[in-house]
Amino acid sequence: MKRIAIGAGALALLAGGWVWAQMAAEPAVGLFPYTDAARVANGEQLYAEHCAACHGTQLEGQPDWKERDADGFLPAPPHDATGHTWHHPDEQLLAIVTHGTEAMVGGDYRSNMMGFGDILSETEILDVMAYIKSTWPEEVVKIHDEINTRASVDR
Repeated sequence: MKRIAIGAGALALLAGGWVWAQMAAEPAVGLFPYTDAARVANGEQLYAEHCAACHGTQLEGQPDWKERDADGFLPAPPHDATGHTWHHPDEQLLAIVTHGTEAMVGGDYRSNMMGFGDILSETEILDVMAYIKSTWPEEVVKIHDEINTRASVDR
């Protein structure tokens, strides 16, 4: 009987410790699982296969990415901290990658950024975005998390 009581007490302590740890842990902000090493590694591989040809192997984007070319298209922007990817909330980025920029902006907007929703699953797209976010400096991640927080409040 004494062993059962000790075992139950130990289980209660473990459970209590787990609950406390969950409450103490900083909650993830947004959709991108950028702290999950396996998802980030998968995203890095998918990025290399589907994104690097335009956005660069080091996420550096194409030269003169802010200037339209002769056909009126903007070159692929960088996804590192020098670009503007982190200026947008996760839901908007997910929609752009899924549907393509032209579909999201509408009107006469022209872009070479196709939608990948028919090529990659939502989980795979989130993994790619997790990889991208995992490369940003801590300060940029914090700003992006604040953008996500504001976007979720505005909904």
